[in-house]
Amino acid sequence: MEGVTDRLFRSLVLARNGPEWLGGATTEFVRVTDEPLRVRHLEREHAGEHHGRPVGLQLMGSDVSAVAASAAAAVAAGAPFVDLNFGCPAKGALRGCAGSALLDDPPALGALVAACAKALEGSGVPLTAKLRAGGDNDTLLEELVARAADAGAALITMHCRTRKEGYRDTADWRRLERAVQAAAPAGVPICGNGGIDSHADIERLFNETGCRFAMIGRAALADPWVFSGKEATRTEVLAFFHEYSTGLGTRLGTASRLKQLISYWQAGDFLGQERRGLLRLNSDSEVLAAIERLASESQI
Repeated sequence: MEGVTDRLFRSLVLARNGPEWLGGATTEFVRVTDEPLRVRHLEREHAGEHHGRPVGLQLMGSDVSAVAASAAAAVAAGAPFVDLNFGCPAKGALRGCAGSALLDDPPALGALVAACAKALEGSGVPLTAKLRAGGDNDTLLEELVARAADAGAALITMHCRTRKEGYRDTADWRRLERAVQAAAPAGVPICGNGGIDSHADIERLFNETGCRFAMIGRAALADPWVFSGKEATRTEVLAFFHEYSTGLGTRLGTASRLKQLISYWQAGDFLGQERRGLLRLNSDSEVLAAIERLASESQI
């Protein structure tokens, strides 16, 4: 979710899903190149309101020693778990042989997981890994899952699309069922990702695939209450937008971030007729003023 969400958005979502929802979140991925990341840098990335929920620190890189040392630094920074990103299909990640590039090399993926698991030994902090169903196809799915599980991942999130499929609408949940079966010998649970558009889809995913957990990305942009299933009112939606826009303030890129959220938004009786007008605005000040006006009209 790099460039799509941020600490503030994550905090607002966590605050709006009640105690009946027992989940957590991860940070946007933090890139690791050929030098380990410093504890102070990771503390800044991990900072924010967590509302009593675990928020893991996600790392992405291909240099085994640098990523492993960064995983240890994440523990020192206070991360309750460390997540490794093997799912990003962006061209920049592929050029660096990171993210979903490692889906083409299961032994290398397993070696990276193993090195990070060793770096976390004795800390009590679990290591998780996020995979896709494969690179150009899904023929390596079982081997990828087995490599990550055997190397020490305590939980594996499986995005049911391949790297080549990107974020297309179709989502093949049969791949999630295959991932569950591949991880079963190691006793590692699978968190299913992809194709979850509503709260009702979460239970359906559990029943159809055997996944024990569900990860939601883009659908949380459409409805931040998707995890608990609450039907938000227009007033609650406007309060969310007002708090988010106020928190973002006039920092560079506020308008584009808000408009991106507006383009996805589905929750509550909001952004029907307003959507087109808001998306036509260009400057940060125009978007912020429009949201302030809507909130004021609703007495937020």
